[in-house]
Amino acid sequence: MAGKGYRQRKDKIVIKLHNALYTLVVINEAGRQTMRVADYPLADAEKWAGVDAYFSALLAPDDDVLQAALAANAAAGLPAHDVSATQGKMLALFTRMLRAARILEIGTLGGYSTIWMARALQPDGRITTLEANPQHAQVASSNIANAGLSGCVDIHIGAALAILPTLTGPFDLIFIDADKKNNPQYLQAAISLSRPGTVIIADNIVRGGAVIDAQSEDANVQGVRECLQMLADHPQLDATALQTVGEKGWDGFAMAVVNAA
Repeated sequence: MAGKGYRQRKDKIVIKLHNALYTLVVINEAGRQTMRVADYPLADAEKWAGVDAYFSALLAPDDDVLQAALAANAAAGLPAHDVSATQGKMLALFTRMLRAARILEIGTLGGYSTIWMARALQPDGRITTLEANPQHAQVASSNIANAGLSGCVDIHIGAALAILPTLTGPFDLIFIDADKKNNPQYLQAAISLSRPGTVIIADNIVRGGAVIDAQSEDANVQGVRECLQMLADHPQLDATALQTVGEKGWDGFAMAVVNAA
């Protein structure tokens, strides 16, 4: 990959020992914590980060534009909730496989995932991305402009639940990556903005394993659980869910294809 502007991510791994149990913290090049796993066997935690770094370097190398976006996000104090490089590459591959011309992203943050998808759009394709935080949207707008993609990305600032009813579908790919407590409402809106064949992806559904706790008082966990139940019950959806480990910790995503009514 040398000579193409690619470079391997150089995350720093910090291991802390407490009562004979380890806490793993991964800090990226920009100095932001991207992963924290408490009370986990050291060997497994090191493997997570090592395998992710290997996959990223081999199959999803960051280029200067993507690195600049992550650095800008860190400098602006945005939370380190960006997708990983391999997850970004997965979104780009879905975009290509679907030959997507219209994408809806619920939750822009700093635009890192937006850039991955926008680069894989069909000619004249567009991404509509929603961000509740004006500061985050401003950083994302700058990052997207730096990537030369402003012409195919529309950033809507405000609460997604207020913006979604104003949008016109259908979209080919819908990526849900915002506050998890509202995932059921986001999924319902996504279905209404879909067509047969639309793919819907919802991120961060495992919550470090907390998703299996039906009694959880965490609104995000309950939002994820309700969303998963909707995926199982809705007659128009054919869905699955996967758990993952890596530089973003123990989490996962759900994906569904929309069938005809």
